[in-house]
Amino acid sequence: MSRQITSEEKTLTEVVNRRRALYLLGWGFIGVFMASVVGAAIRFFFPRIIYEPPTKYKVGFPFEYSVGVSERFKKQFRVWIVREVDKIYVIQAKCTHLGCTPNWLASEGKFKCPCHGSGFTPDGVNIEGPAPRPLERFKVAIADDGQLSVDESVRFRGERSEWHKPGAFISV
Repeated sequence: MSRQITSEEKTLTEVVNRRRALYLLGWGFIGVFMASVVGAAIRFFFPRIIYEPPTKYKVGFPFEYSVGVSERFKKQFRVWIVREVDKIYVIQAKCTHLGCTPNWLASEGKFKCPCHGSGFTPDGVNIEGPAPRPLERFKVAIADDGQLSVDESVRFRGERSEWHKPGAFISV
């Protein structure tokens, strides 16, 4: 009563199983492709958000700064707060040659770029090296609460004689 499977029937079952496996594999590839297309279409409607640091911020009260260069916000905002006897201004800590961050050398009284050796005076004028122009200054003002308010969206360039314009410094 038990029936013997012949070699012809065996190969027929293998063909059917192989055919079924290839059929499922093909639809599996189509399914993965369609899922990636739908996923990409959905992702299109949710763009990536790029973090931008604030362009306006407060850096403390004028009386907190003694005469000289303050590196208090060099890492956080990439600026130096410079106080002279009669004024305060904010210099961007970015070399005008290739954008490296210079160091303040208090012993030499100048900013020195570690990348290519550009040197700048405490007020930002380029005095040595390949830097093509002076350091840039940001707009500084006294906020309503009496703190210094820096606005990076307004820049003042020394080679254009903009350092004497209102906002390039505050008188103290």
